[in-house]
Amino acid sequence: MNIHNYEKLWLVLAMVMIIGFISTVVYGATAVGIEMVNDEGGTIDSTALEEDDRFAEPRVERVGDNEYEAYVVARQFIFEPDPIEIPANSTLTFYVTSPDVIHGFEVVGTNANAMVIPGEVTELTVELNEPGEYGILCNEYCGGGHHTMEGKLIVQPEDEFEQGGNDE
Repeated sequence: MNIHNYEKLWLVLAMVMIIGFISTVVYGATAVGIEMVNDEGGTIDSTALEEDDRFAEPRVERVGDNEYEAYVVARQFIFEPDPIEIPANSTLTFYVTSPDVIHGFEVVGTNANAMVIPGEVTELTVELNEPGEYGILCNEYCGGGHHTMEGKLIVQPEDEFEQGGNDE
């Protein structure tokens, strides 16, 4: 069987591209320090959030030096609590769930981006070093008011941050 030189060239280029794509995916998933969203958050009865200690009162808690946890409920068409306030140079772990429909949870300008499914608790962690305001958006269509579903994450300079009830 005789294969023309141009066909050999295209076969080699195709193989190089396939290997390149696979390498890029493997590198992105393992080497750059981005933690993939996992299922460690567990499940929850989405019809009884008020009975769950974590989500009965959505809030932010200080759990260590510069470590915070935010228990967030995404429901049509709001995020609770809103706004979320923490000091700069902090690590914030989100625990997000929904009582009604599938929502998206994206903190604009960070690597925090996840799907929020009723009955599941989505857990994701982000390091916030720079003071500023970050938008929280729903990036999954959730109904007629989807376009208004937004929240705010305020990262304050450490010397200006006041607990204001967040240190439980």
